[in-house]
Amino acid sequence: MWLLGSGSRGNAVLLESGDSRLLIDAGFAPSILVERMRSVDIEPESIQAVLVTHEHTDHVRGVRVLCERYGWTAHATVGTITACRDLAGCGAIPFRAGDGLSIGDLDILSVKSSHDAAEPVVLVATSRSTGARTGIAYDLGVAGQSVIDAMRDLDMLILEANHDELMLHGGPYPASVRARIAGRHGHLSNGRAGQLAREVAHRNLRQIVLAHLSEKCNTPRTALSDVNSAISRTKFTGRLSAASQDRVAGPFEPGVRRATAVQLALAL
Repeated sequence: MWLLGSGSRGNAVLLESGDSRLLIDAGFAPSILVERMRSVDIEPESIQAVLVTHEHTDHVRGVRVLCERYGWTAHATVGTITACRDLAGCGAIPFRAGDGLSIGDLDILSVKSSHDAAEPVVLVATSRSTGARTGIAYDLGVAGQSVIDAMRDLDMLILEANHDELMLHGGPYPASVRARIAGRHGHLSNGRAGQLAREVAHRNLRQIVLAHLSEKCNTPRTALSDVNSAISRTKFTGRLSAASQDRVAGPFEPGVRRATAVQLALAL
C-alpha cells in the first residue's frame, strides 16, 4: 500500500496484491500522479483499475484522462457516476454502496459513508492470495456501526484525522464551512478518528496511517498524539504514522508483527 498523497488538495491510494495494482481515487492532476507512481518504480500502465470513493474533485481530478491514456477501468457507485461527468464520460462501471466487487487479486467491500456527496463509500480490500485486509476510511463525518464492523480484523487501516476541533473553531474558515466540516456529513476530527481506531484496534493490526489532514486546522504531530492517546490501552502494537499531502508515503505492508510500542512517526 502506498498513499500517493492525501489532503484537501488531492487523494490517491495505490494497492498491490500479487500481480494486481488498484488505485483508490485519483484526485491529483494526471502529471502529478504519474510522477509519484514512477517515483516508487510503478509504471501507470501496470494499474488495472481505479475505484472512486466519491465525486469530489480532490478524489476524481485525474480519473478520466488517466483512464483514457492508460486503459484503466473506472469503478464507482451509481450516485457518484451520476454526479460526475468525467466518470460517466469514461464509461465507469457502476456498483451500489454496500456491494462487493473483485478487481484482479483484490476483493472489495464497500460501505456507505456519511459525507456530503451523492453516494460515498469507505472500502475494505482483501487480498485473495494472502488474506491481508486493508481498510480505507476517509471523508466521513461519523463512523456508524456498519463502518466500525467493516473495519474490524484489518491488517492495515487508512484513517481520516482531518482536524483538531479547537484549531477548526479558531481557524480561518467561515462559520458555515466550519459547521460543514465538523458535521455528521463532513470529516472526522482527531477525536473521532481516535474513537474509531480504539474500536477496531487489535494485536495483529500492523499499520494505522492517518490521512486527509487539514493543512489549516491540524498538524501531523497533533493528529498522531491524539490518536495515539486513544489507542494507548488497546492491544495495538503496530505502527502509527501520518500521510503527506505532497509526498508519497509507503510502502506499507502487513509484515511481521512488531511487539513494540506505537511509533509516532511521519511517514515520508
